[in-house]
Amino acid sequence: MPLRLIFMGTPDFSVPTLLELVAHGHEIVAVYTRAPKPGGRRGLQLQPTPVEEAARKLGVPVLTPKTLKTPEALEEFRAFDADSAVVVAYGMILPQAILDAPKLGCYNLHASLLPRWRGAAPINRAIMAGDAESGVMVMKMDIGLDTGDVAMAERLAITDTMTALDLHDRLSRLGADLMVRAMAALDRGGLQLKKQSGDGVTYAAKIDKAEARIDWTRPAREVLRHIHGLSPFPGAWAELENARVKILRCELAKGTGTPGEVLDDHLTIACGEGAIRLIELQREGKARMQAADFLRGVPLKTGAKFT
Repeated sequence: MPLRLIFMGTPDFSVPTLLELVAHGHEIVAVYTRAPKPGGRRGLQLQPTPVEEAARKLGVPVLTPKTLKTPEALEEFRAFDADSAVVVAYGMILPQAILDAPKLGCYNLHASLLPRWRGAAPINRAIMAGDAESGVMVMKMDIGLDTGDVAMAERLAITDTMTALDLHDRLSRLGADLMVRAMAALDRGGLQLKKQSGDGVTYAAKIDKAEARIDWTRPAREVLRHIHGLSPFPGAWAELENARVKILRCELAKGTGTPGEVLDDHLTIACGEGAIRLIELQREGKARMQAADFLRGVPLKTGAKFT
């Protein structure tokens, strides 16, 4: 029998899980997401979240409460009589009364190998820290920050070519499949839970724009991981001729020089140790572009410097 599920999610990352649960026959009785925010060309039009857009196409009721802590919100949630709630990057804390409402509990899809990178920005932090792998985990939610018992996991290698967007998209698809398998096991009564280890706990703090400036004195691989971990948003940046330039993709290269120095006409830039070659950039106020296109608009001589 399919499960009666409440789905709670907000960004693009959440959508594949919603679609896969529907495709596998589960009944989504309601979708909870964040309220629309002003957007559009003039910033005046309210923009629904990606999850709301997907839910509307599916014909599923959508709720956008500002809080879940009121008696009215709890009563409304309970009225759906759900077997379980599936939570994927919802962006709002669930109080204990909400966690206790579904018969079989609430299950979260988290984009890290818990207990490493609990919190808001696990994908960015894993890349920026130089981690060799990441993954997705399904856990039964408790009142703590990503501290619940883990049910299932999938691992994925992080390569030096991956940006945060690349890893985001792969984990999103991997996580959708994992959650479908977890809900199937829950339906059969065979979903096994394991407590998280107390060792290796780290926290993935929300990305602060102040972190985005590139420090060219660091070793080349650290610079690369910093750049890729912030690509495409907010975008790691440096100044060139008093103008800000975001660097969105790069690769390791051979060369030595003063940190930030342009070493050749292929945008090889010296780091504290080694060098990187820039592949994709974005000048302030311009569209993102490949290095060759950038150089046609901004011809650089060897010895120019990014700061």
